[in-house]
This record gives sequence, C-alpha cells and structure tokens, in this order.
Amino acid sequence: MVRARRIWVTAAAVLAVTGGSSGLAQAQQPSGTRPLAAATDGNLPPGWHIAGKADAPRLEWRSDAPLPMGDARVEFRSQGDLLGIPVPGKDGHTFRLALGDLRSQSRSGLAASLKSLEVWSGGHRLDKSGRDAADNSASGLGSAARPPARLPANAVDPGKPGSYRTVTGEYNLKSVRLPGFSAPIEMRAVVVAPKGATGKRPLALFLHGRHSTCYVEHGDVNGDWPCPAGTKSIPSHRGYLRDQKLLASQGYMTVSISANGINGQDFAAEDGGAQARSSLVRLHLAQWADWAAHPATAPAVVRDAPPADLSRVLLIGHSRGGEGVNRAALDSLYPPPADQDGYHGPVRWHIKGTVLIGPTVFGQNPVPDVPSMTILPGCDGDVSDLQGEVYVDGTRGVSRGTALHSAVYVVGANHNFFNTEWTPGQAKAPAEDDFWSDPQHRDPVCSKGTAVRLTADQQHKAGSTYIAAAARLFVAGDDRVRPLLDGSARRAPSADPARVLSHAVGAKRGAGFLPDGKVTVTGGRLCSAVDPRPSVACLGQGAKGSSPHFATWETDREAGRHAVALRWTSPGTAMRMKSAEPVSLAGAGKLALRVFVPPNSSGTQLDVSVTDAAGHRAALGRVRVDGLPGSERNAAYWAREVRVPLTAATRAGFDLRHVKSLELTPRSRKGQAWLMDAWGWRPGTPAVHEAVLPRVDVGRAEVDEGNSGVRTYHVPVQVSGHGSGQVRVYVIDPVTGRTKDRLVTVRPGGHDIDVPVKVKGDTRYGSDQQYDILVKAVKGAVVGSYRGGIYVRNDDPAPKVSVTPLADRVTEGKPLKWRVSLSESADVDLSTSFAVAAPTGPELSTKDVDPAWLRDITGASPNPERPLSKVDGLWLWVNVPAGRTSADVTVPTVTDRVDEPTESVRFRQLDDAGEPRPGGLELNGTVLNAS
Repeated sequence: MVRARRIWVTAAAVLAVTGGSSGLAQAQQPSGTRPLAAATDGNLPPGWHIAGKADAPRLEWRSDAPLPMGDARVEFRSQGDLLGIPVPGKDGHTFRLALGDLRSQSRSGLAASLKSLEVWSGGHRLDKSGRDAADNSASGLGSAARPPARLPANAVDPGKPGSYRTVTGEYNLKSVRLPGFSAPIEMRAVVVAPKGATGKRPLALFLHGRHSTCYVEHGDVNGDWPCPAGTKSIPSHRGYLRDQKLLASQGYMTVSISANGINGQDFAAEDGGAQARSSLVRLHLAQWADWAAHPATAPAVVRDAPPADLSRVLLIGHSRGGEGVNRAALDSLYPPPADQDGYHGPVRWHIKGTVLIGPTVFGQNPVPDVPSMTILPGCDGDVSDLQGEVYVDGTRGVSRGTALHSAVYVVGANHNFFNTEWTPGQAKAPAEDDFWSDPQHRDPVCSKGTAVRLTADQQHKAGSTYIAAAARLFVAGDDRVRPLLDGSARRAPSADPARVLSHAVGAKRGAGFLPDGKVTVTGGRLCSAVDPRPSVACLGQGAKGSSPHFATWETDREAGRHAVALRWTSPGTAMRMKSAEPVSLAGAGKLALRVFVPPNSSGTQLDVSVTDAAGHRAALGRVRVDGLPGSERNAAYWAREVRVPLTAATRAGFDLRHVKSLELTPRSRKGQAWLMDAWGWRPGTPAVHEAVLPRVDVGRAEVDEGNSGVRTYHVPVQVSGHGSGQVRVYVIDPVTGRTKDRLVTVRPGGHDIDVPVKVKGDTRYGSDQQYDILVKAVKGAVVGSYRGGIYVRNDDPAPKVSVTPLADRVTEGKPLKWRVSLSESADVDLSTSFAVAAPTGPELSTKDVDPAWLRDITGASPNPERPLSKVDGLWLWVNVPAGRTSADVTVPTVTDRVDEPTESVRFRQLDDAGEPRPGGLELNGTVLNAS
C-alpha cells in the first residue's frame, strides 16, 4: 500500500532528460534563460528528472525504496499546489507525469515550481526522509498517548456470533471486459453462507481495495495483470472471511469478490477505477439475480445455500473498494453513461446501505440517499488524511436527509489490518504494517506497542463488529444498534479493547446550523476547509496533524466548505453564529453539535445557548469535548458529537420554530475548538426513500491543435435522470492551476454546464495542453464522472537537433565546449542528456576536471582518481529555451603538473529508457597536456 511515510530518495544530482526521434525532449527551463553548461545545477530536487520522447515529455520522480501498491493516489505538488496525478511505473519506484498534464504554474513560472517539487499521498509527504519522525520528537505531543475513556456498553452487541453454522466455497466465472481496461477482469469470489437457514437471506458483498496483484512464493510482489508465469494471484478477496463468517452466522449470505484485474490496470483511469469497480460489483449482483431466478445454474456453494434476497443488499468496500461500492450504489439508482459502464442490464437489486472502510473519495460524490457507515482508522498509513469523512460531511443538504451517514473512528487502527491478506503473519503473500515508523523515532500514538495502537486481531475484531452493526441497522432495521453509529456514545463490547467513536448526519436530524457562508459569525472565525491562505484556512500552520473534515480535493480552494474556529485565552467570550434564515428545532429533543478540539487536549467546556427570532435566549447546558490521541502523522482533528437537551428552550415562550442564532461560550481557561455543525436531534431511524435526481457526468475530448486559426471546443457534459439540481463547477486555469467556480442549475438533456475552450493553431512545436473542470453536487443532484475537459494534442513535429563542436580540442585548464542546435525554435523548452562513456585511448580522469563541477553534477569527490567513465551519474543535460535555437554545454578542465598523454572524453546521447541511443549524437573532446 502507499504509505504515509517519508521515503528515502536517491541523491541524483543531475537531470536525466532523454529524447524521442528528434533527439530532444520537451522540458521547462529551470534556471532563467542562461545557456546551461554541463547541466546539472540542482534545479530539480534529488530523485527528480525530466524524461520521455520529444512528443511526450514527462516529469519523473523515483524513490530509493519501492512504494507498494496502495489506495491513496500519489500527487506531485509544488509549495502545496497540485501539479498533477502521476502514473506509477511497474517497478514501484518511478512515478511519471506528462508535462502537458502539469497544473499550477505549469506554463509560466514553472522554474519556481520545479525548484520546490513535492510528492504527496493520502495527506502526507513521501519525498523527505525522516521528517515525520524528526518533527514528532519536537512537536510537544509527548512520548506517549492515552486512548479515550471506555464508553458505556450498548444494549445490543452486534458482534456476537449468531446461531447458524457456516459453509464456505468459491466461484470462478468467465472474465469480463470493462471500458478503458485492455486486459479482461476476473469474475472470482469467495462465498460464506449460513447453513440450515430458511427463506431468502439478505446479501452482503465485499470489495477489497487497491493492493499488489501477484506474488512469488517466499519472494516479491508486483502490480502486474494478468499475473506473469511463475507468480500467483494475491487472494485479497479472501481477507474478509472472519467478517463474512460473523455475518453468515447471523443469517446473511455473503460474497467477497476479487478485483486484481482492476488493480493492475487502474493507474490509467482518471477516476482511479471507481467506475470499473462499480461495473464489477453490479456484474456480480446481476449473476446473483440470475441464480435467484434459476438456482440450477448457480455454483455449488450458492446452489446449496438459501436463496439471496436481492432486495436487501449491503455493500462493504475497503479503501478504493469503498469508493467502488459507493459508485455502485449511485449507478444502481442513477444509470451511468453506457460508454463508461461495463454493465448494461437492468437493476434487479436494492442497496440498503454501504460500509466504507478507510475509503478513498477522489470524486467527493457520496450517494446522499443510501445509508452509509464509514470506518476511519486513526493510524491509517495509506489513506492518511481519512478523506472518507466526506461520505458524511458531503451529504449535508444535498437531498432529503433521511439516510443516516455515520463516521466511526477506530482509535489505533491502521489501514491494512482490516484485511487478513494484507496482514503480516496471516497473509499468503508478503504483507506489512502500512503505518511505518523509524524505530529510532517512535510515533507516540501509532507505533506498535503504544497504549493506543491495536494489534491486528484486535483491529479486525472491531471491524467485524461494526460491519455487523451496519448490517443490523441498515438491512435488518434494528434501531437498537443505532447508538453505536450515530454519536450516542455507546460501545459494542465485542469490539473491546478497541476505542470506537462515532458521529453522524442525516436520519432524524432536523434543520441545522451549517457554517456554509449563509451565516455571520462573531467572537469566532468562519474558516475555510480548503484554502491555501493561513488567515482563511481552518487549521493554521501550527496544527499538529490534520483533520479528516478538511481533506483536500483537486482544487486549490473550495467554496462552501467551512467550519467555525474558536480561540480564547480566558473564559467567557461567546461565539455567536447567526443564520440568514431562522432554523426550526421544533420536534427535536436535543441539539447535537459536532465539535473538535486539538489532539491530546482534555477538559474543554462550552456553554451552549440559542436565541429565537424575537430575541429570546435560552441556555441549554454545558458540554465537554476531549481531543483524540494525535501526532503530526495522523488525522486526529475529528469532531466528537455532543448533545444538550432543548428543555430550557421549551419554556418562557421560546420559539423553537424560528431559532436565529447559536452561541458557544468557553468555560475553560484557554483553548481552541472548531464547530462543524449543529442539528436538532431525536432518536430513531426513519425509512429512507431515494429521491429522483439529475445525474451529471463530465467527459473528456481529445483534439488536434491545428496549423492555423482559432477553434472553440466545449467540454462534454452529460446530464441524465429527472428534475433539476445545483452543482458547483470548478474550472482550472491551465496556466496558473488556480480554480474559478460557479454554481450551476442543471436539468437532464440541458447544456447548463458550458465551458468553452479556445484553441489557437500554429506550426511551431509546442506542448500538449490540458483544460480541466471538476463538478461537485450541491443540492438536488448527484455526480458520477466528476472530472473531464479538453486535451489538445500538439500536432507539429519536433525540431531536428545537431551538435557543433566549439572547443573540442583544448589545452588543459580550458573548457571543452559544444553547441546543441535546433533546426527551428519551439514554443517550449527542449532538452536532451548525454551520459559519459569510455573513449578509445587514454581517458580524462576525475583529477583533470574542475572538482566543484564534478561535485555539483554527481556528488562525487575526485579522490580516488579514476576515469570519468567510472563515475556514477555523470550526465550532461542541455536545455534549449523556448524561442531559441541553441544552447551550449561545457566541461571545465584544470591544469595539473603531471606529465601525461593526450586524453579524451566521450558523452553519448540517451534514449527514453536512459540507455545510450543507437546512432545518437555524441560529444567528443580531446585535452592536450600543458607542458
């Protein structure tokens, strides 16, 4: 899995840029307009270089240690700005981003961006060795952390096994083809059924996440598909057998499906494979519907079990599997475009709920009318930002609000151990703890052996218990387990000793106070969840860790995602949030608030009061909020749900139908707190009725630049379904990477989202251009394919390149010099690289060249003296700036007192694999003795 750890990177000191058929690759000038000498001026950080063919240049980063396949996407950033999503190489080390796909100053000002490149995944940076551990030691978080106090037991414990024995079997059907995937996808699954159960039984379907696909017995793993000869497929789908057996003992049919074929190919999918996983889930459900209608055609394990009730389906997805089952629920209600989908049959099932375990949510498009429970592992080292919180927060106000959306925070759990096939000592293939830490710098919260960190078995037991809780609430309709999921501060003893906390939105929560920009705040600060400006952002630079509520998307900032930040140095100063329109709390028994405080803090106390439209004020009571165990490496700024009774507001003529403002008054000596929202709450789980909504899907068109004129293209957007709704459209500036947004009302068949792109044709070689938009649902709509745009291909040939010696035969002490020329100028920087090779005859040594030059290029010392061809990493990189036709490259030599023969040096041009190009250009130089 991709880990939230610092990766030790190679100390390469040069840029290895290779060329295509012309011999040059497109690059951006990293150092102004001066000609580059032997080019290596450290303009890119270690581990980075520009590579690729002339018509497809790319920015590459290579880690010293391989990064195993993971669920969080790797991102290239510069000073916090997203440059783009790179494609991982099969070697596990290399990540590549086409220069045409660069965002954020990708055309103008790239020089500055390239000097501050960063690699991120799941909210943590990967390309600085040891920073996490070093920062923790000085963070003031202490050497140990304590778990929260144990909650009272719930009246019903869903983690207890049921009365049925279980039977296990597998099926392996014909592979299927999915749009955008070249190799077929397996239709393989393991089934666990209740033995002896009568009547139709609800079906629970599991989908694993993005993990390595193949392994060698007692050897390495890889992400290939199909698995090469001599390797075996990793059985990730068998990692939930304990969960399946618990559910089956309680009377559920269960199936866990394999998705290795998607994992091995989804690196090229713009949505990370979400649509493909949805198609796979629905193809399996269609098979189960067929078997229910024709039992004799079913595999033995299904044929011999009680029939599945497809009107009661629970989907459980882990990591990218979580995003996959969310999309499957969406697609089951609102059909996707046929050309994107691998399933084209009728929907013969009904999704009653979803369970999302450490999920990704790249599209930030949760299904608002399908109940969900999202498990957030407090020590997740893969999807480290716990972005799955969006499956809760992102449903607010979108649709009817009757579905419960619960977040369950498991203190001390990592990402992998919910799946036994990703757990060391339990898996058939090599496996590891995704929360990595340097043994010399133990994390006070999440390193193994702390008071907080769970063992693998403890974590899996907690996961099984809460999956069963969701099944019992969403599918069986047993309201007695709701307090485990809805923030009522109850625990399931079967999950002990894990500390599991919850909060929720939806269900019977009435009108609420949402910091959505339609409020005014005094005594506090209306802050932005996603904004690069410290004065506006909810978490400042001093925050130790991160917040799941503020997980970033693919924009530099977002409209509408706010919270209220409080900071006080003495008790008594009230924060008042006043709503533009009065809020009705009529019928509610309590006011529920989601509030968080800094990690490891305790005893924060806030008095809560409300004021009605007539100015009557009611003091409701006092709440106490404690922080979660946190370090700089986990996302512990997570809201606790607290409640106060509305009894005081029912007296003295207070009008609960028109509540105008909410006040929080700190009673602690000093502190900080953040208010996410507040709702009218009452017990119970209402029936869920899905709304009929319009669905938005954004496509991508690829066009040629052309040789002349200006053509206007429009980003393809499809709106299907029924009714009308509102979405927010983010248009990304292809030059600066900044986004502009607007609120748009959409209707099926309409063209309400109109983003024109003007393309100017010419005959000069340039870069491909990518114009992107993002769409997010706001009210009364859903979004499927959330990202798309126009991709403009450069259709002009690259200039031809040649080399002219300027000083290729010199006396020692003078520089060797060559000129690299283009047949014509280009609209982009072009570059190429040359690697040292052994010449015929005597060769220049490390003592014959400027030692500072040698050190800058390779990091090597002249001592011991050795031929230049024996020096690792001795490459010359030449960059021809846009609009120019040549650049010079030099090798500085030094005078010595040694009587030596005439010596030579040779550099050979490299191809796109970093090997000498057959028939490529050469730089040959000769140095004469001065004596």
